[in-house]
This record gives sequence, C-alpha cells and structure tokens, in this order.
Amino acid sequence: MTNTARLRMLDGFALDCGPGPVEVPKALQRLIAFVGLRREVTRTHVVGALWPESAEPKAFGRLRTALWRLQQLDAPVVAAHGETLSLHAWVRVDVDELVHSARGEDAGDDRALRGGGLHELLPGWYEDWVLVERERLRQLYLHTVEKLAARELRAGNFGDALEAVHGALRAEPLRESPHRLLLEIHLAEGNYSEAINTYHAYRMLLRRELGVNPSPGMRRLLDAATEPAGAPEVAGAVRR
Repeated sequence: MTNTARLRMLDGFALDCGPGPVEVPKALQRLIAFVGLRREVTRTHVVGALWPESAEPKAFGRLRTALWRLQQLDAPVVAAHGETLSLHAWVRVDVDELVHSARGEDAGDDRALRGGGLHELLPGWYEDWVLVERERLRQLYLHTVEKLAARELRAGNFGDALEAVHGALRAEPLRESPHRLLLEIHLAEGNYSEAINTYHAYRMLLRRELGVNPSPGMRRLLDAATEPAGAPEVAGAVRR
C-alpha cells in the first residue's frame, strides 16, 4: 500500500488509503477514530474507552483482533509499539487540519472557516469520548469565527465580518457573543435601526427559550451608540 492516507471524521467517517477509499467495518472505525483523535495513546486507554464493559483480558484480546483485521483490510494506519498505539505520520486527519487552521498555523486558516460552517464530528456516534471531542471542536469553531469576525470588523471589512458572525449564529443561536458582534457591525456601518432590531430579536429569543435577558453589557453597548447625540431619529425606538 502506498504510504499516503487521509482520515476524515468531520460529517462522517471515511478512510482513503493510496488509490482510493477503504471499506472499514464500524468496530474498526472506532479504533481508528479513537487513535486518530489523539495521534498516540496507550493500549490500556484504548480498551478502557472502547470496551469498558469487557473484562480486561477479553478487551485486550479484542484489541489484538482489531489490529490484525486492520492489516487484512490493507489499512495499516495504526502502528503498535509495545504498549503504545499511534497513527502513522503519513496519515492526514481532517480534524487536525481544522484545528491547525483555527489556530492560524497554516496559510489556509480563513478558508477553512469562511466557507464551510460547523462540521460535526462523527455524527451519530454517542460514546463519551466522541461527545467530549465534538464539544471541544464546536467551542474551537465558535471562538475562532468570532475572532475572525472581530478582526474583519476592525479592518472595516463589514461583509466578511457578517459572513463570519452568521456562521457562529448558525452553530449556536443562543450564544451572546456573536449577537453582540452582529450589533457592533451594524453600528459600525451606521445601520442603527438594524442594530436595534438585532438587540430586540435576540432579547425575544432569550426570553422565549431561557427566560432571561441579554447581558447589561450588550444593553449598554446599544444605549451608548443610540443616545440622542448619536442617532436622534431612532433613539426613541430603544425599549427595555
């Protein structure tokens, strides 16, 4: 097999080895995904996560069988070195690429965030180790697109800022920070009526879903910008 492979776990599991995709049974997908999300892990950690209900000797036996089956599938992407299992360095992982992009560690950082929106890690998988990683990636995405929106706002690129902030809003409609950024973008453009509408739409959403109001800080941001000296024609429209 050619020493090149790509492991995809965002929006579904897929493994390409050499010339094309490899059909991987679900039991082996779990092993590849668990190692792939960490790059290196101990056998004890693997059996504890993947076969927590099995007695230890049986769990280790299942791991040995899974590793052997991977070799038979012509998908030897997991390397075993004594107690340690690792993903071969030549295996590219889409999760790693997303994380590197979000941290600005490669030239395509904006490309990964502007166009695709939030990609779910291994949809339909509900094991604890997947849920923890899924939430980590969700939070990373939200913080990164908000940082991108704030940067574009400071640069005066309001269209790009709006595109980024709407990505965060689609991913988490109740989160205040993207709504606040949206309000700031409208204010920076001088669109006071849209800023007021943004605030009140978010206020109604929070009241309906959670029974709370936006933070005082978000309210003060709007009040400071729409007081009579700044926008006399709409100041009376700001209601508590």
